[in-house]
Amino acid sequence: MSKRLADVFVRCKAENRAALVGYLTAGDPDVTSSRELLLALADNCDILEIGMPFSDPMADGPVIQAASERALAAGAHIDDVFALTRAVRDAHPEIGIVLMGYANVPYAMGFETFAEKASSAGADAVLIVDIPPEEGHICDAALKKHNLDRILLLSPTSPDDRIKLACENGSGFIYYVSLTGITGADMGNMESIRSKVAHIQALSARASNHMPVCVGFGVKTPEQATQVAQFADGVVVGSHFVSRIAENSDHDSMRSAMLTAANHMRQALNSGVSGDNI
Repeated sequence: MSKRLADVFVRCKAENRAALVGYLTAGDPDVTSSRELLLALADNCDILEIGMPFSDPMADGPVIQAASERALAAGAHIDDVFALTRAVRDAHPEIGIVLMGYANVPYAMGFETFAEKASSAGADAVLIVDIPPEEGHICDAALKKHNLDRILLLSPTSPDDRIKLACENGSGFIYYVSLTGITGADMGNMESIRSKVAHIQALSARASNHMPVCVGFGVKTPEQATQVAQFADGVVVGSHFVSRIAENSDHDSMRSAMLTAANHMRQALNSGVSGDNI
């Protein structure tokens, strides 16, 4: 695990709370506005997940799909993603930064070039949705060379063999998808999520590469965030933040709405009680 990500979870554990992981798509609604929105969200997050806009974001729901469409229509390029990442890193030296996206972009660049640029921009980790643990050989060496963690996904249907594989081959943290669907859908039964997360945490604790478990996909309200924070090491919030962009027509109102939403989520986690799982 990168030292910066590891330090994030250590700090959160010392404060007896889960980490807040916030997501926005880079370049949405345009590169200039995106910079200010990412910085506003970073003010209240422990880890910032920066989406790389892509024309076919198959794991994402309508809200984040629309964000990619807006970013691409405004001319956002992968170099803009790296520039925005650097802006966040310069403003927040201690925050964790994860670049999230699909394999087409780094594959087209070449994984070595992509990893070098991502690391130079200040990223700590990469989450490539459509490269499962079994296919990590195509990118793992390049990411490791440039000290980037590879975040892996698990879901409610992941069997123990897949969980163990993710625990052994991933790094940074495990991202548990709380539902069998796309981003922004409704969360499933909270007790079922709690039970699965506890099982993953137990298997991770036995692995050589013990990692925290963060829960995302479907966390839309501070109340849900508080509930998830009672058993997860981190809470991932994406569509809830992205929707603040679509719901406001000008830059200032977008930024104000983002700050308010992020502050509410942060306060929810501050009032929650995280588990002793790290």
